[in-house]
Amino acid sequence: MTMNVLVVDGYNMIGDWDELKRLKDKDLAQARDRLIEWMADYQAYTGYRVLIVFDAYEVRGLQHNLKTYEVEIIFTKEKETADECIEKLVKSLKNVKNQVYVATSDYAEQRTVFGRGALRKSARELYIELKNIEREIGLEIEEHAKSQFQPKIPLPPHVRLAFEKMRRGLE
Repeated sequence: MTMNVLVVDGYNMIGDWDELKRLKDKDLAQARDRLIEWMADYQAYTGYRVLIVFDAYEVRGLQHNLKTYEVEIIFTKEKETADECIEKLVKSLKNVKNQVYVATSDYAEQRTVFGRGALRKSARELYIELKNIEREIGLEIEEHAKSQFQPKIPLPPHVRLAFEKMRRGLE
C-alpha cells in the first residue's frame, strides 16, 4: 500500500500565507502553532503523513523533533538549513511504497527535490487545498445536521419534546 508523505517548509508557508504573515509580525510562535493546526487538519482529512521542517540555522543547538497532533515537527540542526534537511528527508522517505510531496515556493528547492523523485506543491497550491478541505468539512457538517433523525410517525414538536424528556428520565 502506498503512503503519501507531505514535507512542509514551515517558514516558507508562514512567509507566503497572509494570515500567517500577520501572525508572524506579532508572534512567530503563534504563526508556527497555527500552521501546525492547519497541517493537522490536512493530515486528518487526507491521511497523508505530514512533516513540517523549521529552519533553526541561526539558532545554536536547537535540533529536535516534536510530534503535535500526530504531525511531525522538525527543527533543523545548528548550521543546517531547512532546504538541506528537506533534501535528506526526501532521500530517506522516497521509495516504492512512499509518494513524497514537498510544499515550498523556493524554486531552487523545488527543482532539487523533483530531481530526487518527490513531487512539489507550491505554498499557494497547498493553501488552496487547505481552504478546499475546510469548505468540504463545512459542507459535510451541514449535511450531517440536515440528516438528523426523522421519526417514522410525524409528531408535533411539543409532543416529541415530552417523549424525549420521558426517555431521559427528566419527567
